[in-house]
Amino acid sequence: MEHSVELQGRDPVDRRAALVTGKDPSFHMVTQSVASLAGRKAGPGWHITFLLSTLGVVLLMVSLGYLFWEGIGVWGNNNRVDWAWDITNFVFWIEIAHAGTLISAILLLFRQKWRTSINRIAEGMTIFAVLAAAIFPAVHIGRPWFAYWLFPLPNQMQMWPNFKSPLEWDVFAVNTYLSIGVIFWYVGMIPDFATLRDQAKSKIGRFAYGLVALGWTGSARQWVNYERACILLAGIATPAVFSTAGIVSLDFATSVLPGWHATIFPPYFIAGAIFSGFCLCLNLLIMVRSIFNFKDLVTDRHIDICAKFILFTSIIMAYVYVIEFFTIFYSGNPYEKFWNWNRINGPYGWAYWAMVILNIAIPQTFWFKKIRQNVIWLFIAAILINIGMWLERFVLIVTTLSRTFLPSSWGYFIPSFWDISLFIGSIGLFFHLFCLFVRYLPMINMAEVKSVMPQADPHLKPDMTAFKK
Repeated sequence: MEHSVELQGRDPVDRRAALVTGKDPSFHMVTQSVASLAGRKAGPGWHITFLLSTLGVVLLMVSLGYLFWEGIGVWGNNNRVDWAWDITNFVFWIEIAHAGTLISAILLLFRQKWRTSINRIAEGMTIFAVLAAAIFPAVHIGRPWFAYWLFPLPNQMQMWPNFKSPLEWDVFAVNTYLSIGVIFWYVGMIPDFATLRDQAKSKIGRFAYGLVALGWTGSARQWVNYERACILLAGIATPAVFSTAGIVSLDFATSVLPGWHATIFPPYFIAGAIFSGFCLCLNLLIMVRSIFNFKDLVTDRHIDICAKFILFTSIIMAYVYVIEFFTIFYSGNPYEKFWNWNRINGPYGWAYWAMVILNIAIPQTFWFKKIRQNVIWLFIAAILINIGMWLERFVLIVTTLSRTFLPSSWGYFIPSFWDISLFIGSIGLFFHLFCLFVRYLPMINMAEVKSVMPQADPHLKPDMTAFKK
């Protein structure tokens, strides 16, 4: 099975030769590789990851419980820096969520066949990242039991949310994006649910997978409707990604604070979303490939393409960093100039330079093919880049709020234990959901992988002369 996805880039002669020599897998082999893991016994790698992520979820529950009991005063936030780790974490997770849908939807619209082995993991990453992101604005309001006030619900007092509030924008953006992401993810899994239904050995498994398969039989009419639905949802999801990322960026751009009041923020946030999302997707692909021995489905070519995307988006981020300097210089605004000097040489200067090194310098190693083939370095580099992207949001939020217009209002933010524990808990929640996903659902899109295999090409027939001889 080592050449299943690699054959997508070959010409018909090479693909026909692979069919003759038997080097290309059958549909049955792809089914057995993926379906045999869903709902069955898992190896030690999965159990270790699941145990660690469960501990993270426990830490999250303890942190939220203490936060509800004591109030958000347990955070390091103060009257000067009232947005800190909470909003930093929210932006970090929501931007990662954007990349998952971009990877799946845009590549589907452009008919990129190599996406078939990674789109399911990217879509799952979207859902789990949105759920992790939704925690922070919900608890940031201070009274989470009144969170339903954020929704325009009819009430006897005829009170409605303030639709001019960035918090309200985030509520609608997150819920809209989550709804589209879940539908897109679920519709893509319907044919694979039917495969798991047919492969299930227990009555409970057959009933559960059959229920979510919606009576899928694989008829020609069902396939036509399925492909139309996927294209339609991809067309809806793509602008939803750009609009959601733009709305999150407007939380900052609509203010008058130096460093935030900039029109470059919407494309800046979109580029950052693709950058950080591809890094986390690369980490997940390498983990799945190693733990479940999926080197035949998640091949070196997939890893190489992801590394190239990371390199490309890092160049965009470098361009944005340079443009920020130019716009500040060209504006002649003394407050903007001070903000720029403060983030470089101020008390949080260490975070800015760490951000530049991690986001710009490290990805430049991906210019070399040997580096892109080094899976260990790619895994480490992707983690470091996401640390850099978290620092970018930290610099953007905390540096700006710590020193605004009046020196008398300056302050310094120091995270508390509960700031850190809540963020670690959100990471645990993400990987806990991901472990459940790879354990009980098809982590690879079997139907689409089969559709790009040589056997699925009606115009490509193996040359049987070798067998006749």
